Amino acid sequence: MKQYEAVIKVMEENGGYTTLGFLNQNVLKVKDCEWKTETPFASIRRIVQDERFFFKIKPGLWALKSFKDKLPPEIFPTDKIPESEQEILNHAYYQGLLVEIGNLKKYVTFVPNQDKNKLFLDKKLNEISSQTDFYLFGYSDIVQKAKTIDVCWFNSRKMPNSLFEVEHSTNFQNSLLKFVELQDYNTEFYIVADKIREVEYTKKLTLTAFEPIKKRVRFIDYDRLSEWHAKIFEFTNIEVTVYNR
Repeated sequence: MKQYEAVIKVMEENGGYTTLGFLNQNVLKVKDCEWKTETPFASIRRIVQDERFFFKIKPGLWALKSFKDKLPPEIFPTDKIPESEQEILNHAYYQGLLVEIGNLKKYVTFVPNQDKNKLFLDKKLNEISSQTDFYLFGYSDIVQKAKTIDVCWFNSRKMPNSLFEVEHSTNFQNSLLKFVELQDYNTEFYIVADKIREVEYTKKLTLTAFEPIKKRVRFIDYDRLSEWHAKIFEFTNIEVTVYNR
């Protein structure tokens, strides 16, 4: 079996689409396909860009052209899906990437109650996040604000390690205000948004109200997030291979 055929096989078995991270996790397991290269994951990245067989749906998500008319609307929304619903699907998709990254990094992951039933690909977010109840790590008013943050990673001591807000169209202010409330914790803050919004984000962060967290907040665009997601699966695969030798 050729390498591109192995990629196609994994996609077909997954309904005609996958994240690049999922491919990194599963393609090398396909029998009868040899990867005589020291950089198989680079080969996978190259293969999915072959327009004869594959197309990109959004950052980190690829599909087979032969399945284009068969994909469910939550995976490949058409013009028939209202823009507001597409925004919800996109928001949940990036939340899902963050949850999967957190899980692989051995954090306890949490999404807000109002998002638990939203779909990340073919699963609800509550099916992939590891914590159902929010840890009560501080005063109730602070915890209540933290519970609405899009994705929370908790460490083994049940303290918030990293907090992520996905900002598709809103103006960043509410998210940054949540981070201000949590400034006394040893926590990393992230804003996830489209690359074209980084200038807007930077300008918003210059407001005096956000001075306490200005140097602590990081901006991650969708492409960088998808690359992070793919890489964490790649590294996990390598670790498993090394430990099993």
